[in-house]
Amino acid sequence: MKPILKIENLSVSFRDEGGWHKAVDQVSFSISPGQSLGIVGESGSGKSVTSLSVIRLLPAMGSRVDNGRILFCGKDGKEISITDIDEPLMRKLRGSRIAMIFQEPMTSLNPVMKCGKQLKEAVKLHLGFNNKKAKQHVIALFKEVLLPDPERVYRSYPHQLSGGQKQRVMIAMAISCRPDILIADEPTTALDVTVQKAILALLRSLRDKYGMSLIFISHDLGVIAEVADYVLVMKQGKIVEQGLVRDIFCDPAHPYTRGLIACRPPLDKRLRRLPVIDDFDDSSEDAAAKIQSLFEEVNLEERRVFHKNLYSGLPLLEVNNLSVYYPLPRYLFNRQRNFFKAVDHISFNVYKGETLGLVGESGCGKTTLGRAILRLIEPTSGKLEYNGIDLIHLNKEDLRALRKRIQIIFQDPYSSLNPRSTAGQSIMEPMQAHNMYAGNIQRKEKVMDLLQRVNLKPEHFERYPHQFSGGQRQRICIARALALEPEFIICDESVSALDVSVQAQVLNLLNDLKKSFGFTYIFISHDLSVVRFMSDRMLVMRMGKIVELGDADSIYNSPSESYTRDLIAAIPGGDFRKEH
Repeated sequence: MKPILKIENLSVSFRDEGGWHKAVDQVSFSISPGQSLGIVGESGSGKSVTSLSVIRLLPAMGSRVDNGRILFCGKDGKEISITDIDEPLMRKLRGSRIAMIFQEPMTSLNPVMKCGKQLKEAVKLHLGFNNKKAKQHVIALFKEVLLPDPERVYRSYPHQLSGGQKQRVMIAMAISCRPDILIADEPTTALDVTVQKAILALLRSLRDKYGMSLIFISHDLGVIAEVADYVLVMKQGKIVEQGLVRDIFCDPAHPYTRGLIACRPPLDKRLRRLPVIDDFDDSSEDAAAKIQSLFEEVNLEERRVFHKNLYSGLPLLEVNNLSVYYPLPRYLFNRQRNFFKAVDHISFNVYKGETLGLVGESGCGKTTLGRAILRLIEPTSGKLEYNGIDLIHLNKEDLRALRKRIQIIFQDPYSSLNPRSTAGQSIMEPMQAHNMYAGNIQRKEKVMDLLQRVNLKPEHFERYPHQFSGGQRQRICIARALALEPEFIICDESVSALDVSVQAQVLNLLNDLKKSFGFTYIFISHDLSVVRFMSDRMLVMRMGKIVELGDADSIYNSPSESYTRDLIAAIPGGDFRKEH
């Protein structure tokens, strides 16, 4: 069968202050009609640049295709050289014959235009429909991608939809013209595991229904295993391994591939620490023995004794019947005021030295609960006691002083850092606010020590957030949280947007810091495998209420609630990972 897309020796370079640098280096592959191809690798491996080259969306300034050919052969059998055609012809191909779903739907959709109108424009442009027929086609597309109440979505702005719904709108836009090839660039990275599972199932069903070829890009081999038949593994712009998904997953040949698989917390055992990619680059004779030592499991008897001692003491944090309600709009002639119950009468304790995992889908109240504990959101009712101190009734001055002892690491490290402040200034600022140390000279010494502790370099002090990778920015946020020498840290989805390899490094760092400083954590995430690896106990939330609370391993191995079982079943690549 003739390939629908063939890439031959593609090389792409980008220019910066130091000159031209290769982002894609001599990449060659092909994809057949109806085939699903996965491209996997870390950020900077060249995955997205390869896909943007196919659809010719590389930036006009500062990028160039050094060499290579991209050949497209549609259902009509006519071969087109994408690298050679003019822009008007490329515009006809783009969207109608080759479509793309981008990683972040909120930045890909026009925020000031209703979703229906955005799709209607594309449909009228490529298919030549009139207004009435285009609207009918768009609503039919919304039904096809399983959006609830398609008429409402048609009239909604992007900000009025959830993340999963926005991504479904993007998928509807991509398939509106029944393309021959659909490119999905990290379309599920920041989504809940349950929403992610639904999106992956939807893409598979659309591929089968229309016979489309699918190119799916991800940093997570588990996600690739759910949707692709064949996989390419990329590192630093090159393909280092390729083959059938089952073969690559169960018997990877390249050390880099083995590292990508090992970075995810395993489902069948509890490791002391997660392996990272660098651990697999060793080519010495004793490398096999060294790698085997990476998979050291936690001694269950030691864990039992640790928990017995841990829970025999008094709680560090006591949460009793905590509620956070938001008033809903009051309609005419309706005197009764209704409320959205983000957190609804929740009670639990956290003990000194414990990591309590908090897991659930978006909207379940995890983040609201974490912020209410810090009183970044004011609780509606309930009691909060930290080490015997009543948090609810603290005045502003005493609360500000207490926040030295209770810190938070936010989900998005980029938006939580001031883009105009250097890394060193961001870490030093809380010390200055709380008048710690004698002056800025001592504070800078402390910052240098903190940078070293989170595996950053002294020269990073003078760099700005945009000059760091996502994992490095998260390390800066961790160092900033440590600057006030806290006792208690709330990690709010602090690894959810990171590559699996960087995620493993940050999780190991948090555990190392816990041992060094005796921290107590509340670790919030929608990924149950990550929460289980990090946690002593696990609290599962749904719609503002506690569904389950208990030992993390017990809940994972024997969940009592169907909702928890659904979260476990949604972990990507579960079947392959158990086999591996």
